Amino acid sequence: MAWYPWGEEAFERARGEQKPIFLSIGYSTCHWCHVMAHESFENPEIAWLMNEHFICVKVDREERPDVDRLYMAYVQALTGGGGWPMSVWLTPELKPFFGGTYFPPENRQGRPGFPAILSQIAQVWRESRDKIEQEASRSLSALQESARHVDGGEGEGILSSALQRAAAYFQRTYDELWGGFGSAPKFPRPSVLYFLLRHACSSEAGNSELLPDVLRSLDRMAAGGIRDHLGGGFHRYSVDRFWHVPHFEKMLYDQAQLAIAYLEAWQVTGRVEYSTITREILDYVSREMTSPEGGFYSAEDADSLLRHGAPEHSEGAFFVWTQGEIEDAIGTGAAALFCEHYGIRTGGNVDPESDPHGELTGKNILMERYTVNETAARLGIPKEAVAESLDESRKILFTLRSTRPRPHRDDKILCAWNGLMISAFARAGAMLQDPQFVVTAERAARFVKMQLTHPVSGELRRSFRGGKVLETGFAEDYAFLIQGLLDLYEANFEITWLQWATELQMIMDRLFWDEEGGGYFSSLAGDTHLLVRLKEDYDGAEPSANSVAALNLLRFSRMLDDSKALKMVGLIFANAARNLRAMPAAVPQLLVAIQYSLSAGRQIVVAGVPGATDVETLLSLARKGFHPYQVILFVDGGAGQTWLSRRVPSLGGMKTLNGHAALYRCENFTCTSPVTELASDDLLS
Repeated sequence: MAWYPWGEEAFERARGEQKPIFLSIGYSTCHWCHVMAHESFENPEIAWLMNEHFICVKVDREERPDVDRLYMAYVQALTGGGGWPMSVWLTPELKPFFGGTYFPPENRQGRPGFPAILSQIAQVWRESRDKIEQEASRSLSALQESARHVDGGEGEGILSSALQRAAAYFQRTYDELWGGFGSAPKFPRPSVLYFLLRHACSSEAGNSELLPDVLRSLDRMAAGGIRDHLGGGFHRYSVDRFWHVPHFEKMLYDQAQLAIAYLEAWQVTGRVEYSTITREILDYVSREMTSPEGGFYSAEDADSLLRHGAPEHSEGAFFVWTQGEIEDAIGTGAAALFCEHYGIRTGGNVDPESDPHGELTGKNILMERYTVNETAARLGIPKEAVAESLDESRKILFTLRSTRPRPHRDDKILCAWNGLMISAFARAGAMLQDPQFVVTAERAARFVKMQLTHPVSGELRRSFRGGKVLETGFAEDYAFLIQGLLDLYEANFEITWLQWATELQMIMDRLFWDEEGGGYFSSLAGDTHLLVRLKEDYDGAEPSANSVAALNLLRFSRMLDDSKALKMVGLIFANAARNLRAMPAAVPQLLVAIQYSLSAGRQIVVAGVPGATDVETLLSLARKGFHPYQVILFVDGGAGQTWLSRRVPSLGGMKTLNGHAALYRCENFTCTSPVTELASDDLLS
């Protein structure tokens, strides 16, 4: 295959030879991308068709989210769905005229295979090129019109209505038996859980019934095969409604967002199993997904070798087990308990309908069929003995599994995803009082500062791998990193993180803000190869830059009394009014920002000596429970307080009381008298 990267060399050749472009968009740990590459791109006859009739361009969606977003919008409009690998055919002028996702290597069930599609497109291009170009121009015009559409908002009415209608939608689509929303395939989509958790905890009557839905979803995911019960972390999604059979890739953005989802569930309920899962996720990322310099790698593959030194590979090979392997490893006695608890079967526990290629035949995916108490009752064994046996068995199997060939790790370090992971480590470190998690967040932030920030302009770069950087940063890189820095400031109160966040916000505003319609474009202006400059308006596996930016701006308004930030949030909401009216469930992360905007502006200010016992006591009480709408500031009489007081003058006069740490409770920076002691429930009033 003669692949070209996205760039002028490929486009110049397409124009010179007057050939259409075949654009394949995927990512290195995408299972179906591997399947299509093996079945079609590595097939000599199919490769000849591709090289003969097309200029073939391959794009990593993680490095070029702008290209992916544009052509995904086209494929979704054309087919009603999308995904990866994404296959799009373009004119030499980069206008799309046909597309889809995965295509099989031969005709199947009345549908044409990839070679037939290639031949047909090549023929139509030769014989009816004018019709193709007319259709391509219409498609481009439709994308441009959609990007230009601006719909004004209607004040708080539309915002409150959007919250209620989205909550009602998720209630209708909730799977009462298995948790989650909708049927197979099932994706975690943490931003939905964030929104519903806040909605459930609001004071409005009737919302509390949502809390069991959120918790059951988290419980079912944690029990399912989508969770790695031995090594921590979560796989990408489940192909069935039961959360049993995953696609086995592990994405950094899933780990970051799910760690926070379980952390927030712990804050609401106090159930230790939720904080344990958060710790397991972060321990996995620390162990397997962190570079020696502190940056976080992107993903681990779904596929891996079946054995060392042999070429055969399979999806999930690293993670699945036969019953015999388990019995040999831990002994028949412990195995009987383990297999009962995790649903292990002699012939494997994977439904053939969930395994179309037969790669999991005879294999077992660990899935907690019962709770520890239920397993104890079924076997007539004390629950303490069951828990101890399962824990010991997991350790043995984890050690044995570590001798298998590991899945490929995508070791590029993406700025945006590092921002999400910094948030997770910083928030978990603060809430769980684990300083090592905060240190991990700090190291990652310093890595981004050193390797992914231009030393003169301060602009962000997209990715780092092997000493090489992709220069162009996107709106999501700024939004996600700013969020991480705000969380890091509230974890350790080093003013440099808040200062850097404000600097990045100014750069983001300059590079991406739409002065005419409001909201942030996803990419920089001036890229002649990007035919439409879009604004992301969907919170999917990753939240959109606009949704995260809205929440960042709201936090700036409450931390720094920033009225300009509030006005910009209003414009983001107005720009999203069409979605908020038609399908608010598409933007759950934006709904989180709306919930924040409709809440009281509350600040907690602690004055004292950094790290002092009395300061840590007050901070621990301030953080206790679930308070998603408050910000915490720290003043110590030094340079940080001076910087803060230039923005909020009232902060300049806050100080300790008689040498003791003091806490000020404020609403819109109107503060009560400081106190040096608090009862555990004082801050809840």
